[in-house]
Amino acid sequence: MSNRMHLAQRIQDLQPSAIRELLKHSKMPGVISLAGGIPSADLFDKEGLALATQSVVESRFNDAFQYGLTEGNSALREQLVGLCRQRGIETQSDRLLITSGSQQALDLLIRALADEGDVFVVERPTYLATLQILGLTGATVKSVGSDEHGMIVDELEELLQTTRIKCVYVVPTFGNPSGTTLSGERREKLVRLAAEHSFMIIEDDPYGEIAFTDRREKPLLQVATGMGCEEHVAYTSTFSKILAPGLRVGWIILPEWMKQKVAIIKQATDLHANAFAQSLVSAYLSLDRLAPQIALIRDAYQQKCLRLSQLLTEELGEHLTFNQPEGGMFLWATFREARDTTAWLQRTLEKGVVYVPGEFFFSDNPDRRTLRFSYATATDEQLVEAVSRLKAAL
Repeated sequence: MSNRMHLAQRIQDLQPSAIRELLKHSKMPGVISLAGGIPSADLFDKEGLALATQSVVESRFNDAFQYGLTEGNSALREQLVGLCRQRGIETQSDRLLITSGSQQALDLLIRALADEGDVFVVERPTYLATLQILGLTGATVKSVGSDEHGMIVDELEELLQTTRIKCVYVVPTFGNPSGTTLSGERREKLVRLAAEHSFMIIEDDPYGEIAFTDRREKPLLQVATGMGCEEHVAYTSTFSKILAPGLRVGWIILPEWMKQKVAIIKQATDLHANAFAQSLVSAYLSLDRLAPQIALIRDAYQQKCLRLSQLLTEELGEHLTFNQPEGGMFLWATFREARDTTAWLQRTLEKGVVYVPGEFFFSDNPDRRTLRFSYATATDEQLVEAVSRLKAAL
């Protein structure tokens, strides 16, 4: 008997993340990567992180190197209450759970909610790693379309007429991979449908702080609180995109009825998130450097985004169409003509540039003409050269 037969059935057909696999290509000499959603290390606050590290060693040594609470560092959770308030979300520290990045937050939430056959609804396209998590649960995944205003909630309403839904997963602000933002009207309707049909919403907000304009939509949790139905929304965010991803510090705001069970799942997973990293983030927040750090990131990414948009329009405008991002790290493009972007990737790799083919972001019926660019790490010179190489690959 093959050793493969010892694997759980739901594991046997599990596929690796296409993005993680593409990162291998991006490390090849001479290859310019527009693939992974990786923050620019050049923008990390080296001085601030060094000061925070020194503070941890000198003043928070025991907290940093000893076992901690499953729910997370108490000081950090109190600081997060204030950070969330700045985003329009009122919460209490006992509703917060610190996680190993928002990726673990999604895993914990989905495991807490999903039984075999339960229907989870995602956007088309959606975040690839969430599809991986759902594939491990036995849940049934259905999708609804999206446009320049985010998830088409009217399609969700139609689906609800025939289908009992357990949960809707959405990245409502500067979504991955689409870069779009769910409109205020659609946010209100989504929350109202959740209350009327008794399903959960997982609001994934890694990019909301990276805004290129002054326009802000209310977080879904804020909308739900205003409507008196906050128990239908679990909110998750992370320091990965606004501070440093290697810290692996994220958090969840949990409804009262979920928080104990999710904490128990985390206990069984890793006892608690990295204590040193939590203490470091707490120390960093005490330095009041996060706001100027976010401002620096916003400005840099906006310039990169505008530059890539300009180049694509000038050099590939007759072939590609895209919505102009107003924040975040991604530009989602579609070929005007029929083209399989997964197959085309072999051509662009020969020219020395890599992106993520769009088909991997669909749970069903993929649009193979689509692709995702990330502009976060490339320099201006690399963006110019990358678009030139993409044009040559045509």
